[in-house]
Amino acid sequence: MPVVLTQTDTTVGFLSQDAQKLYEIKSRPPSKPFIKVYKDFKSFKNDGKRVPKKRKKLVRRSKKTTFILGDFSFRVAKPPLHSELLRATPWFYSTSANKSSENFERAFCESKADIIIEDINGLRESTSSRLIKINAKKWRRLR
Repeated sequence: MPVVLTQTDTTVGFLSQDAQKLYEIKSRPPSKPFIKVYKDFKSFKNDGKRVPKKRKKLVRRSKKTTFILGDFSFRVAKPPLHSELLRATPWFYSTSANKSSENFERAFCESKADIIIEDINGLRESTSSRLIKINAKKWRRLR
C-alpha cells in the first residue's frame, strides 16, 4: 500500500495501510502505535471494534477527536474525500506529515510520499486532534 500525503480532517498527514512504511518515514520506535482513521462508523464496526455502551454518544458526536480505548487509538473522520483512492479504502493508519517531534516541512513530506493529494486550499499545518482516553467507567482528556 502506498504512502499518501494529504490534508486530513485535522492537519497535514501521511496515510497508509502499511504501518511499517510509516515507522521508517517517521524514524519512530515500533512500540509507539499509529492512529487508525476510519472513513465511517460502518467501517469501524466491520473491523470488529466496539465502544463501551456509555461512551457511544460521545464518540458518535465528536469531531476532530482521537479516542484511546485500551491499547487501540482511533478516529472516525468524515473529511471531503476528493480522491477515489481515499473513498475506496475503509481505514488508514495516520500520522502527522513531519519528522518525529518536528514541524511540517513540505520538501521532506513530498520526498517521502508515494502519492500527494492536494485540493485548492493546499496543504497547511493546523492543530492536532483532541485526544480522549475512554473506558466503560470514565473518560479523560489527554490533549
